Amino acid sequence: MTHIYCMTEFDYYIQQGEPSQREKAEAWAIAIGLQDVDGLKPSQYLVETARKHIEGKVDYEEAKRLVNSYYETLPASELNSDIEEADKVALHITQVLSEHTFTFSPAELANIHRRLFTGVLPHAGRYRDVNITKKEWVLNGDTVLYASCDSISATLAYDFGQEKQFSYARLPKEDMITHFSKFISGIWQIHPFREGNTRTTAVFAIKYLRKLGYRVTNEPFADNAKYFRNALVRANYQNYEKGIEETTEFLELFFRNVLLGEQHPLKKRYQHIDWKQVASSWSSEKSSEKQQTGTEKSSEKILRIMTENPTITTALLAQEIGIGTRAVDKQIAKLKALGQLQRVGADKGGYWKVIK
Repeated sequence: MTHIYCMTEFDYYIQQGEPSQREKAEAWAIAIGLQDVDGLKPSQYLVETARKHIEGKVDYEEAKRLVNSYYETLPASELNSDIEEADKVALHITQVLSEHTFTFSPAELANIHRRLFTGVLPHAGRYRDVNITKKEWVLNGDTVLYASCDSISATLAYDFGQEKQFSYARLPKEDMITHFSKFISGIWQIHPFREGNTRTTAVFAIKYLRKLGYRVTNEPFADNAKYFRNALVRANYQNYEKGIEETTEFLELFFRNVLLGEQHPLKKRYQHIDWKQVASSWSSEKSSEKQQTGTEKSSEKILRIMTENPTITTALLAQEIGIGTRAVDKQIAKLKALGQLQRVGADKGGYWKVIK
């Protein structure tokens, strides 16, 4: 089953579409982008259905019916559970983000999880009853210590109670972002559900920010979902023996891009706990590369890397260059239009051909 996602298709509606199209396109962009938290990509069918919904050719209920029918009739040999999850959860997120409703409570958090994962996870909307650990790349395989399953309800009640007493009124945005980052990272650390915590936390954060009256830009969530998750990890990990402290600096940079429209580079390698130790050697290496290549443009880097590795994925390409997957998609589209790049074969198993 083909699974291609090119955000440039939604960019047109966001930048030049009518207000209703822009709102729908932004919701879809965030919904699809957030699937990258777990390395999930949507199907081309979902993207086409999303476009129909944005253009007003189908309403949400019809879009939902089309996607569900698509999977009901798909041959078992073509079924991919990861792509199906990406499609259905993205569909559900779009609906939740499109609704102008919100209640600040633990029940709302659970309700968001239920709505996002009904039909996808068997425990949608229910707090976990087991303790969990998760190996994290940014922690060299170590795990964040999550809340005990028997303290989830009480811990959520406490955190929400404390937040309700806090006032954002007349607070400078910089201070607001610092406080908001600490609250959201605390909710995520509780990890109330077995799976789907990051996507649920992201949707809750967006809805809460809107309730507070803030305009939420779509690009950081759409382009940097993995960075967002890593930022939550780093905000909840400490190891004093190794000189590592909890830090919300990455989460604050993310929300500064979201709320202030700033353009901080959200590079995942900076989030790794060993970054400071390897930064100097990496900097020297990059400096040497720069002397060799000059001010190499992203498009030139893409062509060079694809020449060396024709089977590279866009996700790995983005990580190699240090830009978002959405930016990579844009560059690839331009290179194709200029006749400098061609995709040979299917998305899975094919390769890139650089045309000189």
